[in-house]
Amino acid sequence: MHDDFEQCYRAMQSRDGRFDGWFVTAVASTGIYCRPSCPAITPKRRNISFLPTAAAAQQLGYRACKRCRPDASPGSPEWNTRADLVGRAMRLIADGVVDRDGVPGLARRLNYSERHLTRQLSEELGAGPLALARAQRAQTARLLIETTTMSFTDVAFAAGFASVRQFNDTVRAVFASSPTELRAARRPPATGPKGATGATDVTGTISLRLPVRPPFHAASVFGFLGLRAVPGVEEWDGTTYRRVLALPHGAGVVALRAAAGHVACDLRLHDGRDLAAAVQRCRRLLDLDADPVAVDAVLGADPVLARLVAAAPGRRSPGHVDGSELALRAVLGQQVSVVGARTIAGRLAVLAGTPLAVPDGTLTHAFPTPGQLLELPDDAFPMPVARRRALRALGDAIETGNVAIDPGADVVELRRDLLALPGIGPWTVDYVLMRALGDPDVFLATDLGVRHAAARLGIDDRPAGLTAAAERWRPWRSYALHHLWATLEGTPS
Repeated sequence: MHDDFEQCYRAMQSRDGRFDGWFVTAVASTGIYCRPSCPAITPKRRNISFLPTAAAAQQLGYRACKRCRPDASPGSPEWNTRADLVGRAMRLIADGVVDRDGVPGLARRLNYSERHLTRQLSEELGAGPLALARAQRAQTARLLIETTTMSFTDVAFAAGFASVRQFNDTVRAVFASSPTELRAARRPPATGPKGATGATDVTGTISLRLPVRPPFHAASVFGFLGLRAVPGVEEWDGTTYRRVLALPHGAGVVALRAAAGHVACDLRLHDGRDLAAAVQRCRRLLDLDADPVAVDAVLGADPVLARLVAAAPGRRSPGHVDGSELALRAVLGQQVSVVGARTIAGRLAVLAGTPLAVPDGTLTHAFPTPGQLLELPDDAFPMPVARRRALRALGDAIETGNVAIDPGADVVELRRDLLALPGIGPWTVDYVLMRALGDPDVFLATDLGVRHAAARLGIDDRPAGLTAAAERWRPWRSYALHHLWATLEGTPS
């Protein structure tokens, strides 16, 4: 059960949508579980238990509420901020590791035994890795049932089920409806629930709505990504951000744009099995599962940042869809402007990246893998020798498995391994931790742009002074960093 019954009960009584995704409400008298903001009549206290995940509710035999759709709520911000085993495991499960590699594969990625991993997840979340993955498969299946015209057989295997029978049994158990009933009851995209509605067009595009925990300052996160868009891999037209995704089973293209109360997401996938991974990576890219109320409460109470927070409530700390790509791009950008780094990355993408089978507008290539970059000759890298060596050393470490930059990486180990590579210093490491791992408490005190912003705001702009000032912004210094960058006319190199 959730630790604080009274806090959860007050959130449920107020039907506060900000708590959706933090926990679920299981109602013993009806046998269903709901999100906190469910509009149904508040159940009696004696009939309620609060559980940390939908998987825990399903393990106890509860079915998802058909009215509030708890499976379509934003994810818990806890999995963004927790760097322990449970947090790392949850991020990898969300990325589909259990579906692809099983529990043994998940345990190997985390360097723990299956037994210990299962025990830790069960003790804290009320469900082991298989049950958590099953809950995600059920959510993905419902999304495909309601938003596409795919056959149920295709839906079953795209969602990660081992058989059609397993798919049918799970959908019935979780949603108390058969796949046929769910598809018959689906609503038109314009009026469907905010979490998981959409459609497929004749070209195979899956359109869905990514739920957002408000407030959400969309202009800043899309502007940040757009300014860094690598030609051929990404594009930003001022309204829609598009990019190529390198996914476990093939390439994909995603288009993201802000909409009323959600982010509109259009996906074109080579393999439908990559849907869940693609959605989770887009959510991390836009930092959609953050808790903006908690962030703004801390930063808005600071006299220096209060005005900035009030001007842009819900500012996010953008992540990335691929940790290895982000790290390589961070090294490419050392000592050059954002525009310069983007130009170099675009040239390398054309030289070494895998081309799309069919170009999608200006999108033509996936960003090169570390192995593809290592195959290029030295004269293909328009940069000083030292940076080229750093890039090759990083690429080799990732390719050989000595460095793993993914949502399940251990922060302490990754920092140690990156700093051990030639040409990679603290700034680059912290930038990678902030964007690739979603660390909410990174502060780049030596960053030139941050120092300029601090000086304008009357803060001691020396690294030591900045570090001391940033202590009062914990544990959300990454968000403070973006507020400081936003005060500049341009964007720091």
